[in-house]
Amino acid sequence: MNLILKLLAGMLVGALLGLFAPADVVRGLLTFKALFGQFLNFVIPLIILFYIMSGIASLERNSGRLLGLTVGLAYLSTILAGGFAFAVAHEVLPGLIAEGIHAAARHEQALEPFFTVDIKPLFDVMTALGLAFIGGIGISATGATSLRRVADEGRNIVEWVLASALIPLLPFYIAGVFAGMAADGTVFDTLKTFGVVLLLAVLLHWVWLAVLYTVAGTATGRNPLRLLRTMLPAYLTALGTMSSAATIPVTLRQARAMPVRDEIGDFVIPLCATIHLCGSTITLVSCATAVMMMTAGLDVASWSTMLPFILMLGVAMVAAPGVPGGGVMAALGLLASMLGFGDASLALMIALYVAQDSFGTACNVTGDGAIAVAVDAAVPAAVAVGDEA
Repeated sequence: MNLILKLLAGMLVGALLGLFAPADVVRGLLTFKALFGQFLNFVIPLIILFYIMSGIASLERNSGRLLGLTVGLAYLSTILAGGFAFAVAHEVLPGLIAEGIHAAARHEQALEPFFTVDIKPLFDVMTALGLAFIGGIGISATGATSLRRVADEGRNIVEWVLASALIPLLPFYIAGVFAGMAADGTVFDTLKTFGVVLLLAVLLHWVWLAVLYTVAGTATGRNPLRLLRTMLPAYLTALGTMSSAATIPVTLRQARAMPVRDEIGDFVIPLCATIHLCGSTITLVSCATAVMMMTAGLDVASWSTMLPFILMLGVAMVAAPGVPGGGVMAALGLLASMLGFGDASLALMIALYVAQDSFGTACNVTGDGAIAVAVDAAVPAAVAVGDEA
């Protein structure tokens, strides 16, 4: 919540400076935005490489039917949630937002930064994904402990960069973005659109949770409303923590109360906290669709473009950083490489995502309970954690 307040303050201060401050002040903010954007582009491939490699490698600790079923259900829920969000956003948003309101330059005298510095990434996003897959699967298959340590320690370093530099500086970055929009005359239409998109994302979260628990309850002969009501404390806890990991104790307690066998809950809930990201995917897909509609020069993606993006998104956010906004940080590379987002569009995505991060996390956490119910019903009591089916 503290980060959300800082981002809102950054949006407000940036808009006011863009409207009323001298041009040199606005150009100073734009200079910081440009420098921060270059640093962000440099870090994005490292986020993808180390988080995905470490996340995939960590799956080797358990094997057999229980792991395969949990991962399969979590991934299926994530990609179906993304497809559902795109279908709804594609149909609903054109009638609710002003298309093309955000452009790189609205007039010939658009303000520019004082200077920029070009920081080249070590490798591009797709190279990072390829290395992450090969490294993670290879570590899992061969038990390469040294490389596993490199992946885990690299993840720790990237997480430290996120927690100590990128996340704290985000409000200033967002302030620069909104100062530029205010100077261009697009800030009020953008803020109006923000409210519409955030409301739609939260509504989609609730609908998807209803779908998950209806399916889980129907398949297991349990009352979906009773299951969902049992998980409500986990939902409310996640709203405050904005972290699936921090909510695990409450999620686990409520899963057992549904009830789910202890050995199933102890395995499924911590694992799903890192791989089941249905709420985050709904937010990213709906917000990305809105930003494409808002941004002049960006075409709204078709199913042929968005479906591969959703499939990759379900993997890219595996073991996303345990900090607020970690999901969007892990997705920035895909937004840029697969959907053509520029720096300004990525900044809008960060602002939109973090503003509702608590609701997305709450959806993720509550959805974990439905996965646990399904796995509990599908795996016989004789199949122990870590045994081959």
